[in-house]
Amino acid sequence: MLANLHVKNFAIIDEVDVEFGDHLNILTGETGAGKSILVGSISIVLGARVSPEMIGKNGDYAMVEAVFQISDEDTLSRIRELDIEPEEGQLVISRKITANRSINKINGESVPVSVIRKVAALCIDIHGQHEHQSLLNPDRHREIVDDYSGEKCIQMRDETARLYHLYKKKEKELKQESLSSEERARQLGFLEYEKEEIETADVKAGEMEEIEDRYYRMSHAGSIAEVLGEVHELSGETAVSAISHGLRRLQEIRNLDPALEDFTEELIQIEGLLGDFNREVSDFMSDFTFDENDLEQTRRRLDLIHSLQNKYGDTYEDIMSHLQEVDEKILQYEDYEAYMEQQQGELGKLEKDLKKQCTALTKCRKKAAAALEKKIADALQDMNFAHVDFAIQITSREDCGPEGADDIEFMIATNPGEPRRSLGKIASGGELSRIMLAIKSVFADSDAIETLIFDEIDAGISGRTAQKVSEKMSVLGKRHQIICITHLPQIAAMADVHFVIEKDVTESASTTQIRSLGREEMEEELARILGGVEITDAVRKSAKEMKELADSQKQYS
Repeated sequence: MLANLHVKNFAIIDEVDVEFGDHLNILTGETGAGKSILVGSISIVLGARVSPEMIGKNGDYAMVEAVFQISDEDTLSRIRELDIEPEEGQLVISRKITANRSINKINGESVPVSVIRKVAALCIDIHGQHEHQSLLNPDRHREIVDDYSGEKCIQMRDETARLYHLYKKKEKELKQESLSSEERARQLGFLEYEKEEIETADVKAGEMEEIEDRYYRMSHAGSIAEVLGEVHELSGETAVSAISHGLRRLQEIRNLDPALEDFTEELIQIEGLLGDFNREVSDFMSDFTFDENDLEQTRRRLDLIHSLQNKYGDTYEDIMSHLQEVDEKILQYEDYEAYMEQQQGELGKLEKDLKKQCTALTKCRKKAAAALEKKIADALQDMNFAHVDFAIQITSREDCGPEGADDIEFMIATNPGEPRRSLGKIASGGELSRIMLAIKSVFADSDAIETLIFDEIDAGISGRTAQKVSEKMSVLGKRHQIICITHLPQIAAMADVHFVIEKDVTESASTTQIRSLGREEMEEELARILGGVEITDAVRKSAKEMKELADSQKQYS
């Protein structure tokens, strides 16, 4: 659940700190008080895009921080799979917005915003006032059925997608391989040329590096010989003679001080090392001989190797791999009819497997849809539809795509005697809100996401319908933490924790504040929503009765 939200210098919010409670958290306030800004700050901490314009007037950065307390073991396990370790089930997600960038952290460690989005998706689900419009898209209907079906159908859908992509890949390869006899002859000639070129070059493993090193040495042979000749001369007779002279002089006085014995021994070693060094340089210079013909042959070999690298790959392994591919292609073109027959057979098998998988997926979806259809219909009855005839229509296509071969659409009739039609043709905004809430209530028991946010999802409803929606919201609150922004007193009365969002307007600035209400303040806020401009004693009495009635209807275990 979302335990705490801290917002600092974000838009017109100077600084707020909100401690959310379990079950149903209600947020109310006058129009323009900043309710949308508060929801926006939550969206930011969940990974929404940021802009420097979000930074308020009281500093050069904005900060939003959310503290989640996670109790579901499966959710904790999935968070750990993202290399995030909750500390005693707690996650602290923070985003600092500056003029140039955002700094994103989870439990104090910097992470990419993509990781924040993945983690947040496991913890919280936001339904905005326009989110119910997604119900007009039949693709969303298919997602809802698949989500309800459970792991079996979802695994079938994933396998369908895998087979589909394999089928399309094989189909594309076949189109590319389908050649006329003239084109096939040209391709075969080109492949045989490549094969002959690589095999004639007869490049050996390690030869590329060896030839490059050899050519580099040979091309700098003049410099090497000049320097080595000078070093040989300097380390020759003159140097040896000087050391020998020094050694004789030391031997004359070596008995006068014990330390002179060590100097003598060291100089004897130096004399021997210098002689060895001089001989090794001489030997190297004797072996370091070649003519211009050797250099030219090495250069040509290196040019040939570079040519092969430019055509077939940077390394010996790349060139050999290309040669293997060429050999395989030559075999294919030499027995082209048999090869194409084999490929056609593989494509046919993939197509058969794909259709079989689509059929199994359709069967699974129909079974899930039948159960879901009844549950949504029952939930809609609870939403004060005077008459509702709801069905999930599944139509199978001949062609199979990555999502299967099913067109799935929610159909509904809200008046007796009318035929069922698609939601987009008959449902109003308020009806879509109720349908979305009914769907969420059906998923409530199995939905692992602990926190649900409803941002004025009650738009377009009132009266008895609003009362039914409030009761359904309370039912959702039994198993989830609900954070709901509302303008309806019937829903606000159901609050377990009630916050009011207020805007403080002065000559110099406007700021938004949020505070938790006590029992009497809850009733006063309900009276404000009910009464509008003038709040009479009768309105206050109605608000008190509404709150008491709401409390009596809640039965949290």
